[in-house]
Amino acid sequence: MKRIFAYPYIVWLAIFIVAPLLLVLYYSLTTVGEGGGAAFTLEHYARFFEGAYPGQPFLERIYVSVMVKSVWLALISTAVCFALGYPVAYIMAGREYENKSFLLFLFLVPMWMNFLLRTYAWLTILEQNGVLNMLLSFLRLPKTDMLYTDQAVVLGMVYNFLPFMILPIYTSLKKMDASLIEAAQDLGANQRTVFTRLVFPLSLPGVVSGVTMVFMPGVTTFIISNLLGGGQYFLIGNLIEQQFLKVGDWRFGSAISVILLALILISMGVFKMVDKEQNERVLI
Repeated sequence: MKRIFAYPYIVWLAIFIVAPLLLVLYYSLTTVGEGGGAAFTLEHYARFFEGAYPGQPFLERIYVSVMVKSVWLALISTAVCFALGYPVAYIMAGREYENKSFLLFLFLVPMWMNFLLRTYAWLTILEQNGVLNMLLSFLRLPKTDMLYTDQAVVLGMVYNFLPFMILPIYTSLKKMDASLIEAAQDLGANQRTVFTRLVFPLSLPGVVSGVTMVFMPGVTTFIISNLLGGGQYFLIGNLIEQQFLKVGDWRFGSAISVILLALILISMGVFKMVDKEQNERVLI
C-alpha cells in the first residue's frame, strides 16, 4: 500500500530530473551526421579540454581556466562562509545564549527576498558613489573601488549562501547530546579539548552539508558574476549560459554541463568520505 504513495514522486523525478539529465547527456555525446541524423562523438568534450590552442599549458586553456577560476572562487566563498558561519551556529546552539531565535530570524529574513534583488542591492552598496564609499568618506577614510572585482563576486556569494552554511551546522550542534559534553568535562577535559575532540567531530555532518550547499551553487553561479563582476569575470555558469542562450550551441553547452556535474559529484563523494572517516574516528 505504501508503494502507491511513492509512485507520484517517482514519476515526478523521472520527468523533471532523470529525463532532462539524459537529454543533456545525449546532446553532449552527439553531433549532426551526414544524413542529418545524430552521430556519436566526443568532440565537444575534447573541445573543452583542448580549447582554441591545444598547445597551451593545460590550466591556461580558455575553458579549463574558466573552470579553475570558478572552482577557486567557490572554494574561497565556502571557506569564508565556514569561518563566519560556524561561530554563529555555535553561539546560537549554546544554552546560555537567549536571543538565538531572533538571530536565526535575522539570517532567514534575506532568504525570503528574491535572489536577484539581493544581489542587485550590493550594486548600490559597492558602486563608486554607493553606501560603502559614502560611509568611508564620512569617516574620512579612502574610498574603495571593489565593484567588478573578484572580491565583489566572493562577497556576493558569501552574502547569498551564508545561511546555507549556518543552518546545517546549527542543526547538528542543536541535536548534540549535552550529557556527552558534561561527561567529558567531568573526566577533566578543558573547553578546548571538548571542542576539538568532541563538539567539532560530532558536528561534521552539518559542516559537510553546509560546505556542499555552498560550494555547489557557488561553482555554478552566473547571476552574481554577471552583476557584481560586470561581465568581466567569466565563470563556468556564464559559459554554459552563453552556449545555450547566446551562441545556440546546445551540444557544447551540454558537454560543459556534464563535466560540471561530474566535478560536483566527485566533490560530494570526497566530502562524504571525509565525513565517514571522521565519524569512524569519533566512534573509536
